[in-house]
Amino acid sequence: MNYFQKNKKNIIIGVVATLLIAALVALWLQKKVIHSADDIVGVVYPSSLAVGDTLLFEDKTQFAKTKRWNFGDGTTSDKNSGIHFYNKPGYYQVSLIVDNKYTKSFPVMVSARGIQKAKDTAKNATTIEAVAQAMQNESVSFRAISDAKVFAWKFGETGNTDSKDKFTIYSYKKPGDYVVTLYTEESQEPIYHHIKILPAYDALAEEEVSVEDSYARVDSDFKYHLQQIANGNSFNMHYNYLLRTYLCNNENTVVKVNDSKVNNFYMYCAGLQFDKNTVIQTVKVNLDDKQECVTKVEINQSK
Repeated sequence: MNYFQKNKKNIIIGVVATLLIAALVALWLQKKVIHSADDIVGVVYPSSLAVGDTLLFEDKTQFAKTKRWNFGDGTTSDKNSGIHFYNKPGYYQVSLIVDNKYTKSFPVMVSARGIQKAKDTAKNATTIEAVAQAMQNESVSFRAISDAKVFAWKFGETGNTDSKDKFTIYSYKKPGDYVVTLYTEESQEPIYHHIKILPAYDALAEEEVSVEDSYARVDSDFKYHLQQIANGNSFNMHYNYLLRTYLCNNENTVVKVNDSKVNNFYMYCAGLQFDKNTVIQTVKVNLDDKQECVTKVEINQSK
C-alpha cells in the first residue's frame, strides 16, 4: 500500500480545507478590496424641487480617495457635501463618481417656480408677504403680492413713507410691536401687517447681566433663529446671522440633536428647512475657553 492509499482520507480533508480557506479569502478580498457602484454611500435630497430651491448632496463612502459630483447642468463639485441650485426646470441626472471608476446616479426633477398671487373673487387683492416676528437691527423682507403699479410702505417706526418699491427690506432700530401699512392705487383702504420686533442681544451692553443670564439669552436667540429656518423663513438671513454672531463663521460646528444625532451646523440647518413642522424645544450652547465662539450646540426638537 503506497503513501496516497495510506493517507487518502487525510489528503482529501486537507484539499477540502485548502479550497475552503481560499474561498473565504477571496470573499474577504471582494468585500474589502473589490468595490462596485453599490458600495457608494451618497445621498441627494430632495429628488423633486423647484427652480431656486436648495439641493443637498453628501457622500460618506469610506474607501473613496477621490470623488466628483456632476449635477447634469454643466457644473461639478469635489466636495464631500454641500448645496446646489438649478436655474432652469428640467430632468437632471446627478452623478457621483468615486475614484474615477465607480458611478452612482440620482434622478432629480426640477419644476418651474410659479408666481404666487393672492386670490380674490372679483380681482386680485393685494396682500403682504412678511414674517410676523424678527430681531432688532435684522434686515426684514416685505413683498407686496399684487398687480398694482404704485406702492407706499409705512413700517410704523418713523411715521413717514419708508419705501415705494414692490419688494423692500427694512431694519427696525427699536424693539416693539409695529403695524406695517401698505398703500396701492388699486384700493382706497390700506393693507396691514403686524410684526413683533424682539430686542437684539448685545454682549457688550449687558455688562451687569450674570453669566447664567447671558448664556440663557444666547440660547434663546439661537433657538429663535433656528425656528425661523424650520418655519420656512429666509434661510440665508437667519443662518448667516447665527454663523456670524455666535459660531465665528465655522460651518462645521458640532450640532447634537435629541442626545443622539450628531451633525455639523451647515448640514443641520440645510436639512431643517426641508423637515416640515419641526419644533425647536430647547437649545444649549457651549463656548470656547475665551467665551468668544460657540463650539457645540445641543438641540432638543420634536414634530
